[in-house]
Amino acid sequence: MARVCEICGKGPLFGNRISHAHNVTHRRWNVNLQSVRAMVNGAAKRIRVCTSCLRNGKVQKAA
Repeated sequence: MARVCEICGKGPLFGNRISHAHNVTHRRWNVNLQSVRAMVNGAAKRIRVCTSCLRNGKVQKAA
């Protein structure tokens, strides 16, 4: 399963890890995803959502 938000489509960002000696290796910044029971098309479903979507109210949680 990909580390992508199911609401906004936000995924990991890629860059370099640079040591003090300037050795360069690849790294990635993963999205802070949370597994949430939310209402999707009138039914409760478990989806993976980023925390920015949760804070901004883009997700209606299931009771």
